[in-house]
Amino acid sequence: MASWGSVYLKVLYNVFGWVAFISWSICFYPQIILNHRRKSVVGLNFDYALLNMVKQLAYLIYNVSIFFSPIVQKQYHQKFGNGKMLPVAESDLAFSIHVVLTSAYAMYQIAVYERGTQKFSKIYTAINVLFVLSAAVCVCIAIPSRSWFWLVSCFNTIQVIMTIIKYIPQVVFNFKRKSTSGFSIGMVLLDFLGGVANNVQMLMQSLDQKSWENFYGNIGKSMLASVTIVFDIIFMVQHYALYPNEKAEPDPNVVNVELSRDIEAR
Repeated sequence: MASWGSVYLKVLYNVFGWVAFISWSICFYPQIILNHRRKSVVGLNFDYALLNMVKQLAYLIYNVSIFFSPIVQKQYHQKFGNGKMLPVAESDLAFSIHVVLTSAYAMYQIAVYERGTQKFSKIYTAINVLFVLSAAVCVCIAIPSRSWFWLVSCFNTIQVIMTIIKYIPQVVFNFKRKSTSGFSIGMVLLDFLGGVANNVQMLMQSLDQKSWENFYGNIGKSMLASVTIVFDIIFMVQHYALYPNEKAEPDPNVVNVELSRDIEAR
């Protein structure tokens, strides 16, 4: 195992790692709170939420395997060298566990709160099924050869691809509605901060080790942050520049439900 050459860079590495963990861990709370206050999930794209949960599950499998499995760690060092530090930190593991739980709760809200006419699309549901089947195929291939690091790398690749895809439904949804109403900008800002902090954390390790293998040795983590930053900028442009004061047309189903509640209250 490699050791840190600079205590200063190690401290910065840990600080930015926990900044990323805290930002990403709590970033979905503004959306969850917004849903709870309105008792509605109108404005949150369901495909985005489902893709995010499946993606986070794949990322959790990768982080848990790298962090805890001696066999996976051994195969990682065989590929990248015995002197290289593992690309998964404690903050990465804690983040993955927490975000899977919050993503699952968001799915629960979609199931119980008012949704209006919104529903899961067939194409993105099929994409989720395709990713799950791809993961199953990778497991079947890895078992005979015991290529465990290759297997967890497949999960990492899956989560990278899903990271690229998962934001698209919400971006298109905002564009069609010409509004970001119901989609929390607080979540976006925290997500953006987490992406920046994550890349800075990896930069600290690369500077200390005088090597960029930390980035391409864990392409999932670096791509996760970079793609997140790009799409969060798009969301911020939509919210603050394109549709700053625009509200989507009220969903007739939601209006009817609210009218019924008012009548019952009287």
